[in-house]
Amino acid sequence: MRELKVDSVSKVYKKKTALYSCSFQVTEGSCVVLCGGNGAGKSTLLKMIAGILFPSSGTTSINGIDMTSSRETYLSQIGFMPDDFHAQEMMTVEEFLRFYGSLRRVGKGRISEVMDIIGLVEKKRELVKSLSKGMRQRLLFGQSILANPAVLLLDEPTNGLDPYWVDQFVEILNQIKKSGTIIVFSTHMMDVAAEASDVILFMKQGKIIQTVTNKNNIEETTMKLMKLHRQ
Repeated sequence: MRELKVDSVSKVYKKKTALYSCSFQVTEGSCVVLCGGNGAGKSTLLKMIAGILFPSSGTTSINGIDMTSSRETYLSQIGFMPDDFHAQEMMTVEEFLRFYGSLRRVGKGRISEVMDIIGLVEKKRELVKSLSKGMRQRLLFGQSILANPAVLLLDEPTNGLDPYWVDQFVEILNQIKKSGTIIVFSTHMMDVAAEASDVILFMKQGKIIQTVTNKNNIEETTMKLMKLHRQ
């Protein structure tokens, strides 16, 4: 069974603590949402799980494989979507996905499938720089799922998406979960967290202050998150 384990990870920059000791565990086919306002530590935690930042203390592992002891094997199991677009803007949509697909040895058939999933088939020959914010977000999401990763990490994936694509995004995540993929994503949108998650880790000032188990009551969970946000 697939398993992601985050064990007492923290991040300190000089004398400033960006993330205090955080721990959680998630198994295949489950979605954990990191929820909270700006500066809560969501992106820092995600980037440490993704191997972009090294924790000041603690460890992360996938299926028992520690990032520090077997980094290449650990990273090969991850799909990651950053919170902003810093990529080759002079590529077309199709070239962009082919480039990232080549890094993961993904065939043309899967690239076409992903373009269809993210609704960019008709834009495949357009340059990335000409895309709207929402389309860029969908493209970033597309590259993260190309290789059908064991663990999918998404940093504020719904930023810039219109209401239709927010709904589509949640539906796509539900389909991905059925394949056994572990999903961890961050958001400040309480309703998206309530709709997509199995477990919500509510964060504030670098700490997980409460774990909320989602019982599929979207309205009740959203209200609970709103109360936490106002505290």
